[in-house]
This record gives sequence, C-alpha cells and structure tokens, in this order.
Amino acid sequence: MTTPARRSCPAAGGPDVRVIRAGEADLDALSQVIADAFHDLGPSRWLVSDAAARRQIFPGYFRLWLEHAIAGGVVHTTPGRDAAALWVPAGDSAVALPADYAARLAAVTGPWLARFEAFDAALDRRHPDGNYHHLAILAVRPDRQGQGTGTALLGAHHETLERAGVPAYLEAASSRTREIYLGHGYADQGPPIRLPRGPVMYPMMRQPAACR
Repeated sequence: MTTPARRSCPAAGGPDVRVIRAGEADLDALSQVIADAFHDLGPSRWLVSDAAARRQIFPGYFRLWLEHAIAGGVVHTTPGRDAAALWVPAGDSAVALPADYAARLAAVTGPWLARFEAFDAALDRRHPDGNYHHLAILAVRPDRQGQGTGTALLGAHHETLERAGVPAYLEAASSRTREIYLGHGYADQGPPIRLPRGPVMYPMMRQPAACR
C-alpha cells in the first residue's frame, strides 16, 4: 500500500453547498439520483448493456445499497437531494449485508443477476484488510455536476475520518474519476480491477492526514 504524500486538498465546496445526513425518507429520491448519475458509466453499461433495462433496474438496485448504508454507515446528501455519498465502515465496525440481500438482488436485477454477482465478487476480492470507511457510491445529479457538490460531500466525511484517524477506500469507475480522487489525497491501492471481459475500475485508499 502506498501512502500519499501530504498535500493541500481542494476546499469542501462553495458556500452554497450544504451537506446533511440522509434518512429513510430520502430513499426514493436518492436512488433515482444515483441511477441517473451512473447510467452511462462503463461499469454500468457492463452490468446491464440494454439502456432501457438499465433505467428500469438501477433505481431498485441502488436502493438496496442506500438502505444498507443508512442502516450501518453514513449517507450524506444536500438539502435539494441532488447528490449522495454512501460510506460503509469495514473491519471491526463492519455491518453485514441484510440476510435477504441475495434474494432482493435477484428480484431487482432479473436476467442480469449474474453480472451483478460477478461485479460484487470482483470488488469484494480487492477490499483491503483492517479498519476503514468504504465510499461505496458518490453520485451527483447530472445537471449539478461540476459545481462543487461532490467535493463538499467528500470533504464532510473526510473531516470525520481525519479526526478518528481512519482511512478511506473506494473504487473509481474511470481514469477520469481516478484523477479527481488523486487530487483529494487518494492513492492507487494495487493494480486496477478488471471486470470479466469488461472495463477496469481503480481501487484507491486515502490515509488520514493525507491533506493539510
């Protein structure tokens, strides 16, 4: 594991970007936000190659992860519910997926189930040991991207992790997002993850005090 050098990180969004905790009442809205934001990503197209099916499946799929993160981790959003950051603790504080996750995943994904199972397995194999918080999802509504919203959501939880001395881990979905996370103190955590006959994702770790 490579520890990033200390560096100055971007400010946590502009003064108009306020970060709040999400709750169960936000499940429907945020599930759709994530589905819209992730619709055209390479891993998304690999999961469900048919665009119409992807639009139908994704809100229910991401709702599963939102429920899990709200129950056992932290979900941050904005007052307008136009973004979501899902943080799930790993290690000593980890919370297992619900007992009915496999059945619900099958119900949501239908004929595409095997791809989702392969996706979970590929990422799970590369999760590091020890205690850290996993940024499972960071999504911003397409018309709000590039306005500091994602940076604000990142910064809100990074401050908490800094105080606790806890690392952060994520899988970047593209080389472009990998470059963005490098600017927030993350470093590559080994070689890329290649989905079976599909695109690559980039595992990354951020050590506490990576920025100053």
